[in-house]
Amino acid sequence: MLAELLTAAAATASFCAVYAAAAARVVKQYERGVVFRLGRLHGAVRGPGFTTVIPGIDHLHKVNMQIVTMPVPGQDGITRDNVTVRVDAVIYFKVVDAANAIVQVEDYRFAVSQMAQTSLRSIIGKSDLDDLLSNREKLNQGLELMIDSPAIGWGVQIDRVEIKDVSLPETMKRSMARQAEADRERRARIINADAELQASKKLAEAAAQMSEQPAALQLRLLQTVVAVAAEKNSTLVLPFPVELLRFLERAQQPAPPPPAVEGANTRSRRAPRNDGATQARSHRHGHS
Repeated sequence: MLAELLTAAAATASFCAVYAAAAARVVKQYERGVVFRLGRLHGAVRGPGFTTVIPGIDHLHKVNMQIVTMPVPGQDGITRDNVTVRVDAVIYFKVVDAANAIVQVEDYRFAVSQMAQTSLRSIIGKSDLDDLLSNREKLNQGLELMIDSPAIGWGVQIDRVEIKDVSLPETMKRSMARQAEADRERRARIINADAELQASKKLAEAAAQMSEQPAALQLRLLQTVVAVAAEKNSTLVLPFPVELLRFLERAQQPAPPPPAVEGANTRSRRAPRNDGATQARSHRHGHS
C-alpha cells in the first residue's frame, strides 16, 4: 500500500514538473508576447519576464520590439527630367503594437520591404535628377510619410528612411563632369576679369596722381631699375625718357609748304596781257 502511494506521488510530481516545464515561458526585455487561446487573441500583450500558458491550448508568439535596419534593394526608374537612374535606400522601423503586427499582417517585415520599394519607385518618377543628388532630406521625408501611412495599421512605426546611393549612367556622368568643368572655367574668367577691372581702376588713379607730380614717375622708374638689378642676371636696363621719343617723332615730320599770296598771283597774271596790248598799239602806229 505504501509503495503504491509512493508511486502515485512520484507520478504526480513528474506530471506537475512536466506541466510546469511546458507551461513556463520567458519573454526577453526587447520582446513582447502575444497569446492565442484556441486560435483567438487572449488577454493583453505579455511583458518581459516569466509567464505561463496552458500547454496544448495557448500558443505564445514573441515579437521583437527592437529597431530593425532593412536595406531596400536598388530600384531602376526614370526621373521627371527623363534621366535613367538606379536608387537604393535603407529603412529603420520598429513594432509599436505587437498584437496588430501579428494579427493585421502576415509578415510585417516583408510588407514593409515591398512598401518601401514601391514608394521609392514613385519618388524617383516624381523627382528631378538635381533633387535626387542635392535635396535628399526632402525626399527622405516624403518616403517616410508614404511608408508610414499604411504601416501604422500594421502596428509598425517608421523611424527613418535614407536614400543611400544614386547610380547614374556613364554618359550622364561624363556630361555632368563637362558641365562642372565649364562652370568652374566660367567663374575663373569672371574672377579674372573682375580683378583686371579693379587693377585698371587703381592704375588710372595712380596715373592721375603721378601726372600731378612728375618726380613721382621718375622715382617709380628708379624703383623698377633697382628691382631688376636685384636679380642675378646679365640684363642691362637703361631708362629712356618718353618725351625724347616724342621730340624725335615731331622732328621727322615734313614741314608744310608756305601759303600762296593772292595779290601777287593776280598781278603776275595781269602783266602779260598789259604787255601784249602795248605791243599791239605800237605796231599800229608804225604801220600808219
